[in-house]
Amino acid sequence: MSGYTARRVLVTGASRGIGRATAVAFAAAGDRVAVHHGHSRAEAEETLALLDGSGHVIVAGDLSDADQVRRIADDAVRGLGGIDVLVNNAAVGPSAANRHGIADASYESWQGAWRSMVDVDLVGTAHLIFCVARHLIEQGAGGAIVNVGSRGAFVGEPEHAAYAASKAGLHALGQSLAADLAPHGIAVATVAPGFVATERQTVRLSGEVGEAIRSQSPFGRVATPEEVAAAILYLASSDAQWASGAILDLNGASYRRS
Repeated sequence: MSGYTARRVLVTGASRGIGRATAVAFAAAGDRVAVHHGHSRAEAEETLALLDGSGHVIVAGDLSDADQVRRIADDAVRGLGGIDVLVNNAAVGPSAANRHGIADASYESWQGAWRSMVDVDLVGTAHLIFCVARHLIEQGAGGAIVNVGSRGAFVGEPEHAAYAASKAGLHALGQSLAADLAPHGIAVATVAPGFVATERQTVRLSGEVGEAIRSQSPFGRVATPEEVAAAILYLASSDAQWASGAILDLNGASYRRS
């Protein structure tokens, strides 16, 4: 791409859904991407095969393990020859298996849901930001970090309180780090999607339940992964540096913050 300087981008949870769409969007823009996965090498390879250009790599690691988090960052830097953008998309999302409404959950399942969601969605992400931000500071050329939060942080998730709380913490973390990292030329912003038509939501978006979910938006639909990816791509750009600290709602007017 003439006149374009390719960025080196680490996208976590890039084996499917929003992460895959984001990796595809960065590669289409001319960037080189480190496709992260936790336990799905085959799906990560499928993502890799979709990427335009060359020089992309796959990195693996469990975000709930602090040592593996450091390795994810180091492997991405080694594989790409540095790093310019981090997209924190990987998360333990709400599912029937980790539902933990107080009236129905056992104490053990309650504890397990909090451990798994907080360890990955908040603490693991925070650790990865630390490791990548230190690389960015050492490089001395600035950069961007974009976190994928959730509308659930604002509206609440009655059956998945740990998820909503983790995402609310991620929103606050992004705002704190926007101030902390600005002197180093590093912008930090967050997107907060509502429902997105990913593979994980296919069953939930079918039938009457799906109709009810789509009716939450006056547009009568949910987001596509590509729409979320487009917002991430913008927030990672140099044009969006002044949006550092922002939380961008992407919910089709299904929830409007005052």
